[in-house]
Amino acid sequence: MNAKDAILAVYAAADRIVASYLDGLSDADLMIRAVPGMNHIAWQLGHLIVSERMLLEMVKPGASPALPEGFEAAHGREADSTGSDDPSRFCAKARYLELLKIQREATKSVLAAISDSELDAPAPERVRQRMATNGNVLLMIGTHYIMHAGQWVPVRRKLGLPVAI
Repeated sequence: MNAKDAILAVYAAADRIVASYLDGLSDADLMIRAVPGMNHIAWQLGHLIVSERMLLEMVKPGASPALPEGFEAAHGREADSTGSDDPSRFCAKARYLELLKIQREATKSVLAAISDSELDAPAPERVRQRMATNGNVLLMIGTHYIMHAGQWVPVRRKLGLPVAI
């Protein structure tokens, strides 16, 4: 297994976990906060898509598809977006999954085309303290999804849904 294979394996695991934890959740369920102050799943999904796009753009500028107008603002870290429980400000689950798929295809295309020396190159200065190389940046895309998906389990439990994994 090489570095690209390992990164793809993390993406595949993240995709399975995300699909498993979202299975059985309605659009309305995505707005549930398992505990006060926790970001709801709708915001987290948008945040993940925005973050994947941002990280990929650091490695390969211009490689990501555009997001719908206002999407980034609706899923930013500002208190107005993280604190909003207005479903009209967020997307349906199907739309999040569509945008995730489109972005992930772009990410995989960059990974397929990048050389080993580019993977080993230092990450952009902005993130270098946390992710030393471009390969680390691409790996973080998958692990970021896994970290957030773990926060969705309490929502599933709150709704009485079966254990997904």
